[in-house]
Amino acid sequence: MKKQIATIQRWRVQIFAITWLAYAAFYFTRKAFSVAKLGIGEDPTFHLDKMAMANLDAIYLTAYAVGQFTWGMMADRFGPRVVVLGGLVISAAAAVVMGSVATFPIFAACMLIQGLAQSTGWSGLCKNIGSFFPAEQRGRVLGLWSSCYAFGGLVASPFAGWWAYTAIGSWQAAFISSAAVVGLVAVLFFIFQRNKPEDVGLPAVEPEPQTVGTSEPRCSIWAPLKEILRNRTVMTLGLAYFMLKPARYAILLWGPVIVFEQMPSVGKVGAAIIPTVFELAGLLGPIMIGLASDKIFGARRMPACVLSLIALTVTLALFMGTLHTGSVTLVVCLLFVMGLTLYGPDSMISGAAAIDFGAAKAGASAAGFVNGCGSVGAILGGLLPGYFDTVTVFMVFAGCALFSALVLVPHWNSRPAAASDVRVAVPTPSIPLRT
Repeated sequence: MKKQIATIQRWRVQIFAITWLAYAAFYFTRKAFSVAKLGIGEDPTFHLDKMAMANLDAIYLTAYAVGQFTWGMMADRFGPRVVVLGGLVISAAAAVVMGSVATFPIFAACMLIQGLAQSTGWSGLCKNIGSFFPAEQRGRVLGLWSSCYAFGGLVASPFAGWWAYTAIGSWQAAFISSAAVVGLVAVLFFIFQRNKPEDVGLPAVEPEPQTVGTSEPRCSIWAPLKEILRNRTVMTLGLAYFMLKPARYAILLWGPVIVFEQMPSVGKVGAAIIPTVFELAGLLGPIMIGLASDKIFGARRMPACVLSLIALTVTLALFMGTLHTGSVTLVVCLLFVMGLTLYGPDSMISGAAAIDFGAAKAGASAAGFVNGCGSVGAILGGLLPGYFDTVTVFMVFAGCALFSALVLVPHWNSRPAAASDVRVAVPTPSIPLRT
């Protein structure tokens, strides 16, 4: 038994590390275009105005949303190994093409492909983590794990900006350097990742409920979707995430441009670096909210989310006024608080809560559905800054954050069934690792 526990702990560390690295890597190719925009805007050989750039972002985000709804079901059926590895390889290839051929049709096609490839990551990797960790640990584990996308966003922009505007002196280098990182991580993912404990000779962390009259060893592709469409809590999470996601993607995709327009004195590299404070705070937000939901609120995910979203509403409303002061210190401080209060509920709603309230066999589908709803909202985050003034846009985002908080309030006391069970029942012999 001791040897078995040591083995599962080793695999938990390994799976945590490689899945964390894989999702962080996706952000290199995801943010390459936002950094390249600074150079493209001044390139006489490749003219793209802000509306054209916004339309390219919308193509990417639309494909990303479609992928979220579909890849989750595929990951439930075929496993994260096949789905996520394919996404990493294709994402790197699309970035290489964008750094090599500069025409609008090529960029549009690659952004479409990039969106579909990038969307393989979240649902599949959340399922991967959920397969190795039981429900009563998932809040803090997925909270810590969710720092991957904050870290990815934190380092991807300065990395691409340095290669593009300091080392090489060409915006194309933002794509090529990012593709190299993702390609390397794809190799590591192939070597170190496994889908579930059973793949390495270990028992399942949690037993899957048996369906009466069902003898199929594997569920159909559509069965998980039917499960989650009947789940009111998952549907509410999808609505809340739809309203929350636009703000994050506006900063993700337009942050350097917004900062450079309002504070041109910081320069292009500075404009690429300042918004990374938002992602820096995002490293802490998911960890703090995960611990709070497990330790303070007893595996209830909603209270911590609601409180964070109310604070986020205030910071979004103050963002443009702070930029107009011209104070780098004030802007950095507000972006830090904004990242802290946005990334926490973002990771909780799309990660631990989605996995908790989705059916056991539909974990990836539930995470994919919720993140897909958020990705539909993210389209607005990519489009609106290219068409409307930034003050109006961020006031709309503040209203959306408040709405997200309000729709979660009725679910304040909701708790995943697995977590409720462990509070009143002694673990059975079929779950030897939950000690």
